[in-house]
Order: sequence, then C-alpha cells, then structure tokens
Amino acid sequence: KDIPVANFIMHEIHCSRNIEVCHYCSESVPKSEMKNHMESEHGQVTCKCRMKMEKSLLKDHEASACPLRPALCQFCDIQLAFNKLQDHEIYCGARTERCGGCGRNVMMKDLKEHPQVCG
Repeated sequence: KDIPVANFIMHEIHCSRNIEVCHYCSESVPKSEMKNHMESEHGQVTCKCRMKMEKSLLKDHEASACPLRPALCQFCDIQLAFNKLQDHEIYCGARTERCGGCGRNVMMKDLKEHPQVCG
C-alpha cells in the first residue's frame, strides 16, 4: 500500500518482522498465522470422489468438476450423481407420455419439439 516517505523505513521494518509471503499463493500473511494459513488453504484433502487437492480448491471442485456432484435429470427432476446422469437421461428420455393434443405417445426427449408437429 501507499506509505508516506517519512514512515517508509519503519513500515518496512515492521513488515519484514511480522509479515510473510506465502510461497504457494503469494498472499501476505502475518507470520503468527502462517501455520494456520497453510493448513486451512493449502492442506491436502480428499474429495468423496477420491481426488486429492488443496483444501481451498475443494468447494469449486465439488460444485463444478466432481463426477459425484449432484445433478438433476432434465426429464424427471430426480437428483443423482453427475457421472450417472447421462445413462439415466438416455433411459428416462426414452419413456413415453401421451400428448393431450393429438393423443399420440411421445418420448420424453421429444416433448419440447412435439407441439410444432402436433396435429
């Protein structure tokens, strides 16, 4: 941060005694809190999918990359693991439902386009 020239030497001495730069994330951390910072931000954890990563990356991994993250089927809104979604949707999308307009049985995967061709 900006420091007045008159205070710069004292500030620099204070920082060099009390502040340390994390060699993983380049964040300035008080020396007294470095051990806690390393454990809370850079400690290794194992996700439920058995992938190992830094603790600070776990939340993003669970939300967007984990194969076991929860996902909703677009046809029946059931929640299941993301890695099971594709097989489920192939099966679920092939189910049929009777159209109220024409009375034909229409596959769930075709229901969105069906009104355009419904007689």
